[in-house]
This record gives sequence, C-alpha cells and structure tokens, in this order.
Amino acid sequence: MFGNLLAKDRTVAGPGFNRWLVPPAALAIHLCIGMAYGFSVFWLPLSKSIGTACGADMSLMDELFTTSCDWKVSSLGWMFTLFFVFLGSSAAVFGGWLEHAGPRKAGAVAALCWGGGLVISAYGVSAHQLWILWLGSGIIGGIGLGLGYISPVSTLVKWFPDRRGMATGMAIMGFGGGAMIGSPLAVILMNHFSSGATSPGVWQTFLILGALYFVFMLGGSFGYRIPVSGWKPEGWTPPPLDKAAMITQRHVHVSKAWKTPQFWLIWMVLTMNVSAGIGIIGMSSPMLQEIFAGHLIGLDLGFNNLSPDQKKSIAIIAGGFTGLLSLFNIAGRFIWASLSDYMGRKNTYFVFFVLGIILYSSATTLGHSGSLALFVLAFCIILSMYGGGFATVPAYLADMFGTQMVGAIHGRLLTAWSTAGILGPVVVNYIREANLAAGVPRDLLYDKTMTYLVGMLVVGLICNFLIRPVADKYFMTDAELAHEKQLAHEKDAASAREISGATVAAGNSSMITVVLAWAAVGIPLAWGVSITLQKAWVLFK
Repeated sequence: MFGNLLAKDRTVAGPGFNRWLVPPAALAIHLCIGMAYGFSVFWLPLSKSIGTACGADMSLMDELFTTSCDWKVSSLGWMFTLFFVFLGSSAAVFGGWLEHAGPRKAGAVAALCWGGGLVISAYGVSAHQLWILWLGSGIIGGIGLGLGYISPVSTLVKWFPDRRGMATGMAIMGFGGGAMIGSPLAVILMNHFSSGATSPGVWQTFLILGALYFVFMLGGSFGYRIPVSGWKPEGWTPPPLDKAAMITQRHVHVSKAWKTPQFWLIWMVLTMNVSAGIGIIGMSSPMLQEIFAGHLIGLDLGFNNLSPDQKKSIAIIAGGFTGLLSLFNIAGRFIWASLSDYMGRKNTYFVFFVLGIILYSSATTLGHSGSLALFVLAFCIILSMYGGGFATVPAYLADMFGTQMVGAIHGRLLTAWSTAGILGPVVVNYIREANLAAGVPRDLLYDKTMTYLVGMLVVGLICNFLIRPVADKYFMTDAELAHEKQLAHEKDAASAREISGATVAAGNSSMITVVLAWAAVGIPLAWGVSITLQKAWVLFK
C-alpha cells in the first residue's frame, strides 16, 4: 500500500493543480538536509563527553573504536567531509533511478536515510563508538543528502520552464538555510537534555532531530507533483530557437551528457566557483579575527597581543560575521538564480567570476587599510555568488541538455561539489598553516591565499567562456525520447485522468492550501533568519 503511494504514477498532477505548491515541498526537504552545514555545533560537546582526552599518539583507526577517551574535534570533523563526498557520489549514482522512480519516492528514501542516520548516530553517541557516527550520519545520512538535494530539480524545471532559475533557487535556498534553523534548535535541545559536561544531551538531540526531519521530509515528498508530458504555463510560449541559442528544446540522455565537452566545462565552472567560496566559509571566523584583531573592539593591537578575554570578545564578533555570510549565501541562491532567467546562465557566471576576481583581489587591501565595513561587504557579495552558483547550475544544465533527464545530469555534476569540498578547504588551510609556520604575521596570513583563489576564478571564467551549444549528435532522437518517457512513466493529460486516484490526489488547489504550504516552511525559516540577524548585529555595535 505504502509503496503504491510512492509510485510515480500517483504523483501526476491533475487539472487545476497550482504549481506554486511544489517549491515549498522542495524547501521542506532542503531545509532539513541543510543541517549538514550546522553539524559543527556538536563537535565540542562530543569532544568532552567522557572527560578523558585520548593520547596524542592514538591513531584515527583506534579512535574509531575506543570507548575510554574523548574523540578529537578533527576526527569528528571527518563527518563533514563524508557528508559531501556521499552527497555527490549518491546523487551521481542514483540520479538516473530518480528520473524513473519519481521525486516522491526519492524524497521518501532521503527522509529515511537522513532521519534514520541521525537515529543510528544517537546510538553511536550513547555507545561512544565513533565509527557508528560516521556510518549513521556521515555515510547513510550523506546518501540521504544526495537524494534529497536532487529530488526536486527535474520536477521544478518542468513546472517552471519560464522561470527555471527562480524555481531551483527557491528550493536550493533551503539547503543554505537549514543550518540557521537546525543549529540553534540543536543548541536548545542539548541545553535542555544536558546534565553536565560528560552528559551533553547530544544523543537525545539526535533522536528528536531525526524524528522531526523524517516527518518534515516525508511531508515534503508527498507534496511533490509532476506535470503531464508537454505541460506549459498558460499563455507562455517557448522562445524562438534563433533568439535562445543557449537554451535547447531537445534532450540529451544522461549516458551521453557526461561525454560532452559542455558537461565537463560546467563541471569545472562549478568546481572553481565552489572551491573558492567553501574555502572562505570554513575560515571566515579566524580570518576576520586575525586580520582585524584588536580593531574589532577599538584597540590598536595585533592578534597575538590580545588577552584571553579580548580574544573571546572578537570571537563573538566573528561569529556574527559568519552568520551574516550565511544570510548572503541563502539570499544569493534565490536572487542570482532569479536574475539568471533574465541575464542568461552564461552571463550570470561571467558576473560571478569577474566580480569575484575583483573582490578577492581587493579583500586583503581592504583588510590592511582597516576598512571593516567594505571588507565585510566584499565577502557578503562573494558568498552570495557562492550560493548563487549552486542555485543557477541546474537551470544551466536544463538550458544545455534539456529537461528530460536534468535531475540525473545534475546528480553527476554534483561530484564537482565533492571535489570542491576537499580542494577549497585544503588550499586555504594548507596555505594558512604554511604561512604561520614561516612566521608570517597573522594579519598577512591570507594574502597569498587570495591569490590562489583568484587563480581558481580565472580558470572558471575561461571554462565558462568556452561553453557553446551542445552538438546535434548528442541529442536523443524522437524514438529514443519516447522510450525514455515510457521508462519514466510519463503521462499525457488524457492518460493521467485514467490513473486511479491521480486526479483526485492532485486536482484543484485552493489558495488556502498554497498559503499553508508556504507557512509550513516560511515560519521556521523566518525564525532561523531572526536568530542569525541577532548574532550578526554585534558587527554593527
């Protein structure tokens, strides 16, 4: 019975369905899996849950199985790497299955993996077994991240052929905003359940979050509907081919898409854009503290000359900076992706790289001149383009390869994210540590780093410039497209009405239903934004 409810046939929208119900369903899933960005709130409590530090000579393998001493923060941090490695790999492996099984089934599996992974991690914390945490949240949860992330892409671009960028931007905005909700909620839960340093309330928090996320994501997956084959918005006409050379009306199969030069050029475009941005995200707090140091609290002192209490004060201000970057990351996903509907995807990425090169090049100059406001503004814009790159790329792929298998193609492209998740932080952290070991003053630690990041953006700019329309030989023939639609269980309007319950389940949508759906995701997001703004306000005091 339950399996039948998840069948793709059951998600075909009937007459009168309001397409604006699909974005909040996608947001419901993305706001949950976006908590992956906020997992660092668990590191310190977990690193003190026993009260005895592990020996410095203990290997990581021994640490995975020990029950007698505390885990290192660096060992816990590997879960963050696992998240994005398995996000990219699972999206690549299961993208084709998603196109045939439908977004509802993919969303339900994602809910089971992400929520279930947290439950497994709760047991790992209770048993003090690090390998169970890695398995639960890192691997199983990472698979849930990948499936949940790509679950709405193909559906949204088919519902919004007139506003592809805006539609995917709304959904992917949720992934950036998930930590703004999940992190403070996790802190509240840990404070409630905590009974001392060696009982920080983490396993109870994992259990509650796992249950909440499962229910919320399952609700989102059941909110998915797919349009009948050939559907288009009333009154909308596809642009003529001669005026939209970079937007195809034909379709490339996923098995051929990755063999095209366009796929790998866009792969490099995303890798370079994300590598530069994600490296900054990971070091945003120490970067602000080390460059501005005492100037953040009105003192003309370098970082090494600050007292412990003064360092705590500037750390709070740097936390506000990190929160502000998160807001711009989220806003950029919607704003830049929406602008790409008018500017074109190629031109949008051209702006990302040119403006990014200018801002990264000038960042250290702004820092050395003491221009805190301009420095903060520069990185807020940079992070908006980081988020905008994620949100714009699904529409870029739909423009280049068509909409038939864009979810599967996007899944394979997300291996770029996995690559960038390693490349960006490694470059930034390695250069910083090398400079520190060489005795470079703290306020100059990031000068060379910015040069390398500019180099990445130059590579991305060149790759974006080289992108041209896909050659005719890669597109599916009419017979191949018809076969693929059959495999994907696509229905035209007439056959959709013959599916038992489909029209009843997905028919006329009242405005009240639309408002309630948006309120379900908008209220938690507004709560998260308000808390982040409160933390960011310390920058302006």
